[in-house]
Amino acid sequence: MGPSKDDVEWLAGYPIGTGFPDARGLEGFLKPRSGDRDSGVDLWFAYLVRNVRNQLQQSELSVLDPLMQPLGGDPEGVHKAFLHLANKPLLALDRLDASLVERDKFLFVGYDELDTLGGRDWRTAGSAIRGLVAFWARYTRRWQRIRAKIFLRTDLFQRYATEGGADLAKLAANRVELVWSDLNLYAMLLKRMANTSDRLYKHMAPARIRFSTDPELGYIPHISQIADVQPVIDRLVGRYMGLGFKKGLTHRWLINHIRDGLGKALPRPLVRIVEVASDVQQRSSRNPEWPRLLEPTSLRRALDSVSLEQVQHSLEEWPWLDGLNKRLKGETVPLQRAKLERLLSDGWDRSWSEAAGITPPVDSPRELVDYLAEVGILRARSDGRLDAPDLFLAGLELKRKGGVRKK
Repeated sequence: MGPSKDDVEWLAGYPIGTGFPDARGLEGFLKPRSGDRDSGVDLWFAYLVRNVRNQLQQSELSVLDPLMQPLGGDPEGVHKAFLHLANKPLLALDRLDASLVERDKFLFVGYDELDTLGGRDWRTAGSAIRGLVAFWARYTRRWQRIRAKIFLRTDLFQRYATEGGADLAKLAANRVELVWSDLNLYAMLLKRMANTSDRLYKHMAPARIRFSTDPELGYIPHISQIADVQPVIDRLVGRYMGLGFKKGLTHRWLINHIRDGLGKALPRPLVRIVEVASDVQQRSSRNPEWPRLLEPTSLRRALDSVSLEQVQHSLEEWPWLDGLNKRLKGETVPLQRAKLERLLSDGWDRSWSEAAGITPPVDSPRELVDYLAEVGILRARSDGRLDAPDLFLAGLELKRKGGVRKK
């Protein structure tokens, strides 16, 4: 049985605003030390000690005062003070852990939004992430009640954290990957629809979905298999995406067309394709036959808008997608790998965005092709060619030979 919420205190390890260096300061510290792995470990150690200052005894704070004096945006000053204190920071955390054990308490330090480390410089982000993973791998078995929760995007974990070797193995045993199953996605969609309006909730009633109610969460659907969802989608759009079964079952089409190149689907595109299709339907001169609310053509037309939104939304994580769009615009997929690499090499050393200094998170077109498949922007086919999933197709202004007509 785990600890109760009253026995746990949460503390942000990152982001912490002015308590941590900005992207430029972090780059200035880590870049000259790229060959020194311990510098990244020491930096995270130093900032952890600064973060737990309110947990320490006054006598500890007096000893550690030189580490507390530099501003958070001064990593050089923080690191210098940390090294000067020798083993005093370690002993302070050891005593804090012992105090937590004695009081039967836990201190969890959370690290989130790690993709923002280093700003536009992916090398700085990589060095910082490697240092963070190595730090906690090194000390996680030392402390019983000081624990870390590291929230890391899957591609960042695979690209940077896995370089930790034996260090990583110590942490990987407790790793959890958060994914959405098709069933959970549909449960989310039905919950969203039921709580949007009473009319939509009543429209689903003949499908015999069981709902419970919660004062804060509203209607909550209870479904155990995809077959439970099909009657709702049949009433919403119709069983097939056209006149017959050759056009495909609608409830499968919906999920399959919002998957990325890795086959993963997320809530936002699923909700948006239904919302956009509703807007398209309201502007249409054709009314679906009751009880259907949407025509299949409205869903198909909505798909391009959802793809455009997905690319715009992804620019927050991958600002270099703008440059990818410019290099691939108008091309027909699937593409031979050699041609794709040639297209990507055009102006490789120029910024991949209107903002200066934006570059892909790799060193060559060949590596970028691999990365695009790794994160699901493209999909590798068995014949070696690269395709684009519908989720990114229109947003990157790509075309597909023999694509489905939307009119």
